[in-house]
Amino acid sequence: MSYHEMSTPIVWIDCEMTGLDLSRDEIVEISVVVTDSDLNPVDEGIDIVIKPSADALESMNDFVREMHTNSGLINEWDAGVSITEAEKQVLAYLEPRVEKGKAPLGGNSVGTDKTFLEKQMPNLVNYLHYRIIDVSSIKELAKRWFPRVYFASPEKFGNHRALGDIYDSIDELRYYRATLFPEGDGPSTAAAQEVASQVAGRTQQLLSANAASAASAEADPAETVAATEADSANVATGTEADSAAADRDRE
Repeated sequence: MSYHEMSTPIVWIDCEMTGLDLSRDEIVEISVVVTDSDLNPVDEGIDIVIKPSADALESMNDFVREMHTNSGLINEWDAGVSITEAEKQVLAYLEPRVEKGKAPLGGNSVGTDKTFLEKQMPNLVNYLHYRIIDVSSIKELAKRWFPRVYFASPEKFGNHRALGDIYDSIDELRYYRATLFPEGDGPSTAAAQEVASQVAGRTQQLLSANAASAASAEADPAETVAATEADSANVATGTEADSAAADRDRE
């Protein structure tokens, strides 16, 4: 892999929708920001409001309607553009900044955005690389492995507007990079290769060992019962010894 490939920009996208039902809901706002591989924005990005159909408005539930009312987005829909025009504007923004098929899609829980884009803006999805950078995946790992980092994550200011949410996502990844990823070039190639050799096939080894253990227990249940009884006897003997020692201490 060349340095050029490793330093490929990231295309950050956030969408606001009328809901999460792909069969009836629609994208009503899309924002796009391009950063370099170090998360520095090349410019402020673009934000496009899209006018929803009457059917999408009618099917929108009270929670989503209140969210878009509080953010002010609902007041901008009448002046919004069509979904086709929005896609054209996004591509016009990306083409001079990003080579087709090279830049991954970045965002927070961005798989949902991509699902809607695949249906409503397929040309945009085809312009991007198929891989994604999902900040929420790192968040979930931090919650399990580094809870202090998870609970100290930065405040968000997006207020359910697409462009602000993107800025929050970029800042959140910047935070995880500073707290979870080592500075510099990381481990040496030799050290990385050593770890790779240790983990390669490890999941299958664990599953095979568990299956063998379960099969052994099923093949000889008497042995399992005997082992359990022996463990119980050992516990009982230990308890009796502890009681005798306690009696001596009281004497």
